[in-house]
Amino acid sequence: MTDLETRIAQVAWNGDGLAPVIVQQWDSREVLMLAWVDDEALRRTLTSGRATYWSRSRQEYWRKGDTSGHIQTVREARLDCDGDAILLLVEQTGPACHTGTHTCFDTTDLEAVPGSGDV
Repeated sequence: MTDLETRIAQVAWNGDGLAPVIVQQWDSREVLMLAWVDDEALRRTLTSGRATYWSRSRQEYWRKGDTSGHIQTVREARLDCDGDAILLLVEQTGPACHTGTHTCFDTTDLEAVPGSGDV
């Protein structure tokens, strides 16, 4: 098994063979979007330097920016402590969200009450 395959084998895939990817802007650490990968999408991401995801709705691979021009250049990829989520740090060109907004998380504020830190 190659080093790349060993790293991919560390991912704890869900029942559909997918893992969630939290995508952040590499320098500001702003959360841009959430996407999904299978082992092949992760392999393509790690070896090409461009973010590739699995579209659950279209049932196909999509490399971010191929149709929109809003590419994500990979800077770093990390696996969380449980192995079931991936953090992808990218250089985002243009909006990250398919709606045309900078981030997918700048729409609905759920108005959470700020915690005080008291136990």
